[in-house]
Amino acid sequence: MAGIQERYRSLIEAGELREDAEQAEAVAKLQRLQTELENGRRPGFFKRLLGHNEDAPCGIYMWGGVGRGKSMLMDLFHQTLAVEGKRRAHFHEFMLEVHAHLRDARKDESGDPIPVVATRIAQDLRCLAFDEMVVNNSADAMIMGRLFRALIEDQNVAIVTTSNRPPDDLYKDGLNREHFLPFIALVKDRLEVMPLNGPVDYRLERLAGIETWHTPLGDDATAQVTEAFYRLTDYDPADRDHVPSADLDVGGGRTIHVPRSLKGVAVFSFKRLCGEARGAADYLAIARAYHSVIVVGIPVMTREDRNEAARFVTLIDALYEHRVKLFATADAEPEDLYASGDGSFEFERTVSRLKEMQSASYMALGHGTD
Repeated sequence: MAGIQERYRSLIEAGELREDAEQAEAVAKLQRLQTELENGRRPGFFKRLLGHNEDAPCGIYMWGGVGRGKSMLMDLFHQTLAVEGKRRAHFHEFMLEVHAHLRDARKDESGDPIPVVATRIAQDLRCLAFDEMVVNNSADAMIMGRLFRALIEDQNVAIVTTSNRPPDDLYKDGLNREHFLPFIALVKDRLEVMPLNGPVDYRLERLAGIETWHTPLGDDATAQVTEAFYRLTDYDPADRDHVPSADLDVGGGRTIHVPRSLKGVAVFSFKRLCGEARGAADYLAIARAYHSVIVVGIPVMTREDRNEAARFVTLIDALYEHRVKLFATADAEPEDLYASGDGSFEFERTVSRLKEMQSASYMALGHGTD
């Protein structure tokens, strides 16, 4: 089997990828890790051989903006890794599995359950690969540092992961974040942190031909945002019934259920976002956690819907300020959503923002605030 470096070069030669120095550097590091694993060596062997200490990196953390090739490199690495005991997992599903193991361990064992769970996960496992590491709740944040230290240092499992954020920005402003800081320190100490922010946004190119605002409501509009979701996430449409969900920590001990949550893309109904009592903190948590948000079922609002209209204004402000890509199905164009009623004058700014958010220049912006 050809290694990742050879496969990557063949994609460039075929014109499917373009030259990218940061991608090339990440591929070189991934190739070295492949060689170590395939030769039966402990991750970080070559660095220790060259005189580096025993705490040589035991994996790779690739981070960068949407569409910069992180998932593609992860797929190539996993496909070309010629070892038994490799696993590629979606991070959210993996953490659900971890919590199930923890519950079982607490029933069956006395004492600290973390080493027990790490041993169970690491059974016959050499390399664990995650796409889109994101931390949305305090329950995950509390255990990740100790769990991953046990996997890396006690079980000798190599970790390869991608994220939209650098390590220091993970779980930013999250509840009880101080409990998460040991995990950030572990990532920076034991994984090679590789930025991927090259000049080509492949995912944006894949969205060519798909508009962001779809009206009127109906099957055609739904089909368009569904197609956008699958192009953004590379998820197989045939497996649409198994798209993972999430519970996003919005602070104050509260969460919001995200019906579809994958690779930094979230899908919500307007009713869930704006038909329930929510405030700026909820919408800011969503804007920080997701680079793209799909909102379905936006209605035309009347005077009686002033609360829903006010929440929608706050939602769009949060998404706009964090440069979140918005895809929507709606009953009308933005200027006709809330023509009269309390706050309709202020809603005009939201209309302007919604128009700007449909532009190519806005879609090309990176996620997050300056």
